[in-house]
Amino acid sequence: MPKTNSQVITCKGIVSWGNDEPLKVEEIQVEPPKSSEVRVKILYASVCHTDILFSNGFPIPSFPRVLGHEGVGVVESIGEEVTEVEEGDLVIPTYVAECKTCENCMSEKTNLCLKYPLSYNGLMLDGTSRMSIRGQTAYHEFSCSTWCEYMVINVNFVLKIDPRTPLPDASFLSCGFSTGYGAAWKEAKVEKGSTVAVFGLGAVGLGVVMGARSQGAAKVVGIDKNPRKETKGRAFGMTDFINPDESDKSIAELVKDLTKGMGVDYSFECTGVPPLINQAIEATKLGAGKIIQIGAGEHLSVNINFIGLILGRTLKGSIFGGLKAKSNLPIIYEKCRNGCYSLN
Repeated sequence: MPKTNSQVITCKGIVSWGNDEPLKVEEIQVEPPKSSEVRVKILYASVCHTDILFSNGFPIPSFPRVLGHEGVGVVESIGEEVTEVEEGDLVIPTYVAECKTCENCMSEKTNLCLKYPLSYNGLMLDGTSRMSIRGQTAYHEFSCSTWCEYMVINVNFVLKIDPRTPLPDASFLSCGFSTGYGAAWKEAKVEKGSTVAVFGLGAVGLGVVMGARSQGAAKVVGIDKNPRKETKGRAFGMTDFINPDESDKSIAELVKDLTKGMGVDYSFECTGVPPLINQAIEATKLGAGKIIQIGAGEHLSVNINFIGLILGRTLKGSIFGGLKAKSNLPIIYEKCRNGCYSLN
């Protein structure tokens, strides 16, 4: 029988009340979980650029929004019909589910579940919220709110992890780094001996670097305006570094200078900055270049140089790096726990 705590919990969380308004720490009432839901006590959370987008009302201006989607916590209570986890389990939230029965989950072509689809409205699957602030409905970010001391989440969007996993690593792997690693591993399927360009060396970009090197890429070019990112990039396996501010040439030209004028086999755009999408396209090889768009920005549409595409290149969007939450993500956690790579 599920052990559901029927009491409302009052706790603190970080809230966005509107576009360009300062974030505030508020007292939030978190209701007990309903059927197929769990309430999680957050132990550690991290910051992703997507959090900033949601705080500014992108893609849906639903406020007040309780922020955060990267984190790790312990199950405090469970609702009816929950069998996957129990109280005391260490879990992470995943904004992409995997039912393993729908057409998409049974396919290797996508990681977007049809039964439990990706949601931006900030509500539970029944269209209601389990959070409120002074009687006003509060909204999640994706499926969760990790910047709150407690949150309720549908059990299909949580993953139980090994309790020996260091909390900072568990949080870091719950989105950013894993998204990048997965993009190289599952989305692009980077081939051994290939060349790669990575636009932006944040958590996602560093994940791409390590994922590409793990796949056997011979050359991984990291691109970032912050010179301090070079050391971090090389620690994760980057072979070459470009700081666009140090040259009058375009980024695509600089990448081609490092690849005998050919360009790379794969470009990964991790920033969401519109002009960089075209640079990522032009930096790849004619006729065969593959561009993976991971980064998101506040622009719903961007201008694409279609000539660069019709010359045989492929531009593909990516959510969560193409990772299936239950089939692929545990592999990344296991590699981290076994010391296959260090996130320090």
